[in-house]
Amino acid sequence: MTGPAHQRPAARRGRDRRARILPAHPGARHGQGRPTAAVIGGGIAGLAAATALAERGVRVTLHEREPYLGGRAGGWPTRLRDGSTVTMSRGFHAFFRQYYNLRGLLRRTDPALARLHGLPDYPLLHADGLRDSFRHVPRTPPWSALGFAALSPSFRLRDLRLMNPVRALPLLDVRVPDVYRRLDDISAYDFLETIRFPERARHLAFEVFSRSFFADPRRLSAAEMALMFHIYFLGSAEGLLFDVPRSPYPAALWGPLAGYLRQHDAEVRTGSTVEQVTPARGGGFDVTADGEERHHDAAVLALDTAGLRSLVARSEQLGDPGWRERVARLRNAPPFLVTRLWLDRPVAPDRPGFLGTSGFGGLDNISVLNRWEDEAARWAARTGGSVVELHAYAVDPRARRTAEERRLVEQLHCVYPETRAAGVVDVRHEWREDCPLFEVGGYAERPTVRTSDPGLVVAGDGVRCELPVALMERAATTGFQAANVLLEGWGLRGQTLWTVPDRGRAAVLRQAAAWASR
Repeated sequence: MTGPAHQRPAARRGRDRRARILPAHPGARHGQGRPTAAVIGGGIAGLAAATALAERGVRVTLHEREPYLGGRAGGWPTRLRDGSTVTMSRGFHAFFRQYYNLRGLLRRTDPALARLHGLPDYPLLHADGLRDSFRHVPRTPPWSALGFAALSPSFRLRDLRLMNPVRALPLLDVRVPDVYRRLDDISAYDFLETIRFPERARHLAFEVFSRSFFADPRRLSAAEMALMFHIYFLGSAEGLLFDVPRSPYPAALWGPLAGYLRQHDAEVRTGSTVEQVTPARGGGFDVTADGEERHHDAAVLALDTAGLRSLVARSEQLGDPGWRERVARLRNAPPFLVTRLWLDRPVAPDRPGFLGTSGFGGLDNISVLNRWEDEAARWAARTGGSVVELHAYAVDPRARRTAEERRLVEQLHCVYPETRAAGVVDVRHEWREDCPLFEVGGYAERPTVRTSDPGLVVAGDGVRCELPVALMERAATTGFQAANVLLEGWGLRGQTLWTVPDRGRAAVLRQAAAWASR
């Protein structure tokens, strides 16, 4: 295969030799003129769609409501009480090595991914003192699962003997969309109950992962949980260690990508709110933004759940009635809290850069940003302090926010007792409630990339996707898929995609899973 570095298989692939390649549509240009497209939403999905379109010569206008790009992985400047200007964000994100399409997007401006830094471990801590780690766990299934069970104090022999292995077999051969047919109508919590998954291991290993979907396990679809295990653990040989950006998101990721888009003649408009999208009588769409109406041949809706609902409600002629009703029924996950503290002294030197936690009153993880992020490291070196970030996912919507903020800091003091004596130079509390809810039985209700109008496509991490992807990788993948739908319609070459294997890795285990599903 020839072409730019981001298109060649070697440039997109990780260590897993069974990673799946989905070749791009070759293109056979027809028609006259240069197509135009409005991409609405400048998060990962919108940036992926805009990039693939602009690279093929489509004239792209990217609209982002916020003054920054990146969506939930974006960042903005803020001034601390000590006079420092720093970058605030909505919190830590793990860039797993399985995120082939997201990493391919980042390679546009960073071919060697030198702006990412690998953390040495993914440690987990439960309030009862149990600790787990993925550092020494083999990366290739089934040795990854066996190795984790053997090395983890959470798994005891008597617990394993009580498990129902037949009920657990669907985890060994996850295929999309079949996994939704089998498991979407049961909650993740109830599924683990049926297989009698060890309680200690459930709290330590499962909750840390499941809550990254911003939902209580009793409301989370078991299909999403099974897919998660496949992507990160049972189906991929990339392992569970991950990378983080060496600099704040705007500097490391989205600023360079915005420059790349402009080099490809795309118009990047931040702080730009799209009020309405109207199908034009002669084809295409009239997009009204910032009081100005422009005509485009196609439109990509790369919005979060609430933003998509709102725009579709305002755009009364967009889509067919059934699609509009499904969009209107979409729901957000519960609120989450990100607290970032600038402390006047360091945390203990043996504290990891990232720690997943469970059983600490809502605290889901702790990051010591100055362990890897250059801006935080410079602030800590200059002041002798540290920059610590706390996450609380799926907070009860009825909870008093000030009380939750206080409780989160108190839990930090329990986990890292040396922080009790630290003075707080400054603090930021970010409350958000805009993540998609992957609720039980909700798969069929989600919008797909395609709509009834061939010029209107949808992208984002809440979009129904028949590939084994999730979270940031689902956003990037559906963004590229949305671009591919439009490019194919214009006879232009599409974007090659990668995924983890689309089935269980061992034939004998696949056969056992097939037997169990009868």
